Amino acid sequence: MTSQPWMPGDGGEADKRHAPATLRNRDAIAAVLADWLPASGTVLEVASGSGEHAVHFASTFAHLDWQPSDPDPAGLTSIAAYRAEAALPNLGAPVALDASASQWPIERADAILCINMVHISPREATLGLFAGAARLLAPGAPLILYGPYTEPDVPTAESNLAFDASLRSRDPAWGLRDADAVKAAAADAGIAFTERRAMPANNLMLLFRRT
Repeated sequence: MTSQPWMPGDGGEADKRHAPATLRNRDAIAAVLADWLPASGTVLEVASGSGEHAVHFASTFAHLDWQPSDPDPAGLTSIAAYRAEAALPNLGAPVALDASASQWPIERADAILCINMVHISPREATLGLFAGAARLLAPGAPLILYGPYTEPDVPTAESNLAFDASLRSRDPAWGLRDADAVKAAAADAGIAFTERRAMPANNLMLLFRRT
C-alpha cells in the first residue's frame, strides 16, 4: 500500500471528525507522555485520525514540534481543520502516511506516537510501523503505542473480547493483538520493549526504544 496524494488545506467546521474516546483518554495519555517524551524535538503521530489528539498534545507539550499524519484523505482534512482552528505554532500540517508503506514522507523524528491503530489495521501496518521507527528514530528514541491488547497472563476484559469480535466481524484482518507478539515483532525490527502502563478502560501504553 502507498500513501494517497493529498495537498493540505485549512479545512472547515464541516470537515471536522469527532472521536468521542479522545476526550475521555487524552489526559490520561498525556500524563504518561509527560514521562516518556523527549525534552525537545519532533514527535511524529502516526494514524492521527480526527486530529483531536494532535491539537491537545501540541497544546500540552508546547516545547515539542508535533507532526500529525494519516493515510485517509478525509482524516487529513479533519486534522487540517482542527489545526487551523487551534493555530498552534508547534503543530505541523498533516502529511499522508501509510504505516505499512516501505517509504514514509518524513526522514527523521525524535519520538513516534501511535494511538489505536494496531487493532484497527492489518498486521502489515504494525510491522511497517516498527520498520519505519527503525528508519526514523535515533538509538534510544521512543516509540509509544496506546490501545487495547491481549496478554497471556492477564485476563481479557469482557468488553475487550466483545470489541475484538466486533472488529473481526468488520474485517478479518483487524482485532486485538497479543502484546507479546507485538513486542517480538518490534524486537525483530530493532525496537526494544521498555515499559508497560495500564490505562483506563482496559487499555495499555507500551514504550519501545530504538536499539
